Amino acid sequence: MSKKSNIPAEFEITNVIHHNTYLVDGELRKWEGNSTEVFSTISSTEAYKPTLLGSIPDMDEKSALDALGGALKAYNQGQGAWPTMRISDRIECMEKFVKKMEAKRNEVVKLLMWEIGKSLPDSEKEFDRTVDYIYDTIEDYKQLDRDAAKFKKHDGVYAHIRRGPLGVVLCLGPYNYPLNETFALLIPAIIMGNTTIFKPAKHGVLLITPLLEAFRSSFPKGVVNIIFGRGRTVASPIMKTGKVDVLALIGNSKSANALQEQHPKSNRLRLVLGLEAKNPAIILPDAELDLTIDECIAGTLSFNGQRCTALKVVYVHEDIQEEFNKRFAERVDALKFGNPWENGVKLTPLPEPGKPAYIQELIDDALSKGAKILNKKGGKHYDNYIWPAVLYPVTKDMRVYQEEQFGPVIPILSFKDIEEPLDDMAASNYGQQVSLFGKDVYALAPLIDTLVNLVCRVNLNSSCQRGPDVYPFTGRKDSAQATLSVHDALRSFSIRTFVASKDNALNNEILEKLLDSKLSNFISTDYIL
Repeated sequence: MSKKSNIPAEFEITNVIHHNTYLVDGELRKWEGNSTEVFSTISSTEAYKPTLLGSIPDMDEKSALDALGGALKAYNQGQGAWPTMRISDRIECMEKFVKKMEAKRNEVVKLLMWEIGKSLPDSEKEFDRTVDYIYDTIEDYKQLDRDAAKFKKHDGVYAHIRRGPLGVVLCLGPYNYPLNETFALLIPAIIMGNTTIFKPAKHGVLLITPLLEAFRSSFPKGVVNIIFGRGRTVASPIMKTGKVDVLALIGNSKSANALQEQHPKSNRLRLVLGLEAKNPAIILPDAELDLTIDECIAGTLSFNGQRCTALKVVYVHEDIQEEFNKRFAERVDALKFGNPWENGVKLTPLPEPGKPAYIQELIDDALSKGAKILNKKGGKHYDNYIWPAVLYPVTKDMRVYQEEQFGPVIPILSFKDIEEPLDDMAASNYGQQVSLFGKDVYALAPLIDTLVNLVCRVNLNSSCQRGPDVYPFTGRKDSAQATLSVHDALRSFSIRTFVASKDNALNNEILEKLLDSKLSNFISTDYIL
């Protein structure tokens, strides 16, 4: 699997990318300081050895504050060219960017595979889905503009209501969807008229570098500023200034809390957060087992379970527990493990070198407290992987029950009374999604009515997922703040703002002149088809 001869020529690492530029105030500046090497856990040699992919700038506080200065200058207290620009012109810039982005597909897909171990089909899907997301955002923004191109009147007052930008956005993306989920923050923030500072995640960072020139040449100076380095070194100083208006982060609640607390005026800070989850599957006694097992395999092990939307704990009714466990464990062992470009591969190398050891800790803890590994391959170690262990019976004192494992290990609990999983969900710190498997509508109806108040998405006989991107993506408790979807993200990164005027001859004459002259970008009843 790790032999160089097994790597297709188009996916071989022929040039190490020593990236030394960053984007600030419309300039690709050269970084002269320290750099950080980027390795892949995938080997390109006969004997196993991590592959050097390149290096990125290890930037400092001064350069981070320069990026903040670029964003502040471009926003200019709401007077900048970007926040006051006509919507049609902002859309034109975004369309220019996405065309340039599409030209970089092969480079980005290759780096997705090498940097985070995502399979070729999933890497291609992530790129294409992100492009679709941008086009869908543009279309939804046009509709938002069409809906706002009018005056309302109530109690003798005319109002022209639109959505305006919030200011400067600090955007921090995740390593598991370093393109798609990052751009699900960045794109709506930009198009709504905000200016941004963006720092890629620790893993999946080189794949952003082919897009820097597209950002530079598509948007006005300072609208997009891209920096590299450790979060505590570059993100913390930016937050401490108090000049960031929005923290947009997909990651974990510990990081979100730490950054939020560094802002001296946290009451002013808008939060757009996608955080961790411990999404359960609840399998009722009448569940269609073939379908349920298919969906639970996808839910627990797509991208090795490294998704906030993954199924991270499985509740099975005791009447079908034995059959489910046996068949599920066999299916897990039948999955193909290999490098991302191999045909039919379902399990791929883990991008974090320390993740197999962490998963082993969870397995050892569970075994010491009475769980067993149900599948024959469970816990088998490779140089860059650990085979998914199906653990049963799992109890609440086990770490694998308490922690969001974010990797290939599957805890299974059996239940007799449906109140057991419901009580667990109510007590959980998380509330993103649930997968509910069953057929009896008399059992499903009251369950659904309860579950929608514990989580934000109930997946009926299907695994948890984010898409389609037009549907709301959010969570309760520690799982999220604000809503990310094509429609909702535009609203999460903006605020309703309006011009009001009393209905009298003077004001009406002024409004008519403003509309006829087209001098104002805000007061306009024109719209984009």
